[in-house]
Amino acid sequence: MSSRPMSAEPTAPAPGTWTARLSAWIEGLVPKGQWLPDRQPAYVASWIYVFGVACLASLVVVIASGLVLTLGGLTWWHSSSLGRFVNSTHLWSVELFFATMVIHLWGKFFMAAWRGHRGLTWATGALAFFGSLGTAFTGYLIQTNFDSQWISTQAKDGLNAAGIGAYFNVMNVGQMVLWHVSLLPLVVGVIVGLHLLLVRRRGVVPPIGAEAPADVAQPERPAPGVPGPSAPEPSSVPDESRPERAPTGSGARP
Repeated sequence: MSSRPMSAEPTAPAPGTWTARLSAWIEGLVPKGQWLPDRQPAYVASWIYVFGVACLASLVVVIASGLVLTLGGLTWWHSSSLGRFVNSTHLWSVELFFATMVIHLWGKFFMAAWRGHRGLTWATGALAFFGSLGTAFTGYLIQTNFDSQWISTQAKDGLNAAGIGAYFNVMNVGQMVLWHVSLLPLVVGVIVGLHLLLVRRRGVVPPIGAEAPADVAQPERPAPGVPGPSAPEPSSVPDESRPERAPTGSGARP
């Protein structure tokens, strides 16, 4: 048995290992320091930048309250005071989610948030909005009350006229529960995750006419395996646009 002490310092993964490739791939998606930056430009203090975070916070409450309702069952919020409270929390968090999301969407529209190679960021945000509409619609259909019955019967004719009533049967409560609990939240969650990834990768969009400070906006790193732009070589030709300064010191001429 060897008596040599083991080093307590962690070692970097050897190049070529799967951990090194995974680390390089993650850093290619979002460079270090941009996941949770500790400094932001001054214009981020504006109210228009608050609604995106408020929308995300309300989405967390929607998911948490929805999980509790799923554990209780379809009729739990009709027969339990705790169920009615959780159901109300779920409803009003959905209302807050849509209110903040609409303000966030229109604010970024008038700000032209697709500037600076952020077109995919804008597209994923719009897709998250449309996916949330379908999720809210199926949520209204599974309330198991007279409101949900009226909504489903009115929507049935429209979906049948569109030719998709056989695949999306709003009168089938079990099918709507699976759409609302399993499929649509997964789709919305993936799109929102991709949207946040792109926001962290590209940074928040500055207002029109303003640019992010150089000490806050970090340049995007190239993906692993893709050569980045080479730095320009320093020129040996003196810059004649700048006037020469007279030397200072005891031998300087006036």
